[in-house]
Amino acid sequence: MSGLNSIGLGLVGDIGGTNARFALVDFDGADPQLIEPTSYKGEDYGTAEDAIEHYLAKMGVKHADQAVVAVAGPIEHGTVRFTNSDWKLSEDSLRRAGGFRSARLINDFTAQALAAPRLAPKDLRQIGSLPTSGEGDLAILGPGTGFGAAGMVRRHGVETPLTTEGGHIAFAPTDEVEIEVLRVLLKRFGRCSIERLLSGPGMEDLHVILGEIDGRKVDELTAKQITEEGVAGHDCCKVTIDRFCAILGSSAGDLALALGARGGVFIAGGIAPRIVDLLEKSQFRERFEAKGRLSHFTRDIPTHVIMNPHTALIGAAVAMTPDGRAAIS
Repeated sequence: MSGLNSIGLGLVGDIGGTNARFALVDFDGADPQLIEPTSYKGEDYGTAEDAIEHYLAKMGVKHADQAVVAVAGPIEHGTVRFTNSDWKLSEDSLRRAGGFRSARLINDFTAQALAAPRLAPKDLRQIGSLPTSGEGDLAILGPGTGFGAAGMVRRHGVETPLTTEGGHIAFAPTDEVEIEVLRVLLKRFGRCSIERLLSGPGMEDLHVILGEIDGRKVDELTAKQITEEGVAGHDCCKVTIDRFCAILGSSAGDLALALGARGGVFIAGGIAPRIVDLLEKSQFRERFEAKGRLSHFTRDIPTHVIMNPHTALIGAAVAMTPDGRAAIS
């Protein structure tokens, strides 16, 4: 890897509640290119720094110029305590771990927002009849280990990401079944956010609660098992996924209204690509558009699922460029 040890070499990362992804970025060419994107299970490492050091050693890189790592959680004074894991990471410890001249943390969905306008058609799955738009503000959101949300403001050719913690907005039920789901979760947690349902752990809870509401005996399954069995056509799990997709549609429409995302909504995260065929056939789009007096607003907004697993790494690379640094400074 000695050829990579050149001026302009950087590390990008995307660390969530389950996976830690890294890649090198070489800026010697006209456009930054991801080199050897690699995914690790967070549970295999004691700290985020351990995972970073392992990746750099694997790549044979002793020194890189800079690092930008996208992280799942609010960043305060250059430090993040991950919302859905026990890890903690600071810009200072990141700099020391890789011997970087400069190191920066950004929100993982801010990274998704920076990447979204640059995605190719092959990276996306259109949900509904509307193609992507080259104009208008964007919303980027989605379920994984947690639920993230961000915006992208586009004005006169200038793109400015909007970092949010929109996944922790309160869940709004729309029918009797969801009202009962809310009652159960309120008793358990005292408050029910979108993330309490639209996430891996949320899907697991939803599966059991729906069974109780319907008087069905259901096994306690992992989110991975529910998605796999639902995609395979098993009725019990498909009921859960259909309801999950419907709630996702309502929540995506709410966030589109809140962010004024006339240019489009992008569904990111690890879950949607795995259930995309069911999502397309579900009530997602119907519920996305069903906003009463503002249904005409959401009806005209395109929705897409991001199929590329390395989107946050692309966004972190964009954040290294002068325009990207300026946009989120």
